[in-house]
Amino acid sequence: MNIQIFGTKKSFDTKKAQRYFKERRIKFQFIDLREKEMSKGELQSVMRAVGGLDALIDPKAKDQDTVALITYLAESQKFDKLLENQQILREPIVRNGKQATVGYEPDTWKTWE
Repeated sequence: MNIQIFGTKKSFDTKKAQRYFKERRIKFQFIDLREKEMSKGELQSVMRAVGGLDALIDPKAKDQDTVALITYLAESQKFDKLLENQQILREPIVRNGKQATVGYEPDTWKTWE
């Protein structure tokens, strides 16, 4: 298993995800989205795994202007705008190879073990 957790240090759900893997002694790599954003390929891979762009967007993100803007953009423009504004991603994004989840999803992670 090659677990990557994308999130921010202040996110409560990101902390819960880290605790979930620590308690099970599963090694993971934490990537702070404020320091290093996801690459285009990583974001595309996660988007495919979770069933589309809309699953990645946090409707309660602090930057409501960007959330609204992405909602009304043409499909072809949404991905690039999300790549530029990763502060509106739902957290945590947990990847295991080609599999991925958005948000706190311990039931799904159990199936990976």
